[in-house]
Amino acid sequence: LQLVESVGGLVQPGGSLRLSCAASGFASRSDAISWYRQAPGPGKERELLAYIFRDGTSTNYVDSVKGRFTISRDYAKNAVYLQMNSLKLEDTAVYFCVARSRGLWGQGTQVTVSS
Repeated sequence: LQLVESVGGLVQPGGSLRLSCAASGFASRSDAISWYRQAPGPGKERELLAYIFRDGTSTNYVDSVKGRFTISRDYAKNAVYLQMNSLKLEDTAVYFCVARSRGLWGQGTQVTVSS
């Protein structure tokens, strides 16, 4: 069982980036999937950003990304996405997709927002 995030990258402030999370070894449609991130620096904990329920329409976001980030899923591709718009310097972090019910985390992907 595996979750694999797409490669992140370097984005300018105000830019956009879409992350994907591909599930293998299981049908992710049976799970709620979450996106977390961990900012750089000592003592920074992993922060839950958004999650999407199995139905694919029920979603929830942390206030800091609400209105800028959108989580979605594609059952046919067994994937979940995180569209990130209006990126800010403070969005710089390693981003993880997670199937919490399985205790399954992706390896993480670096997103750097910088001018």
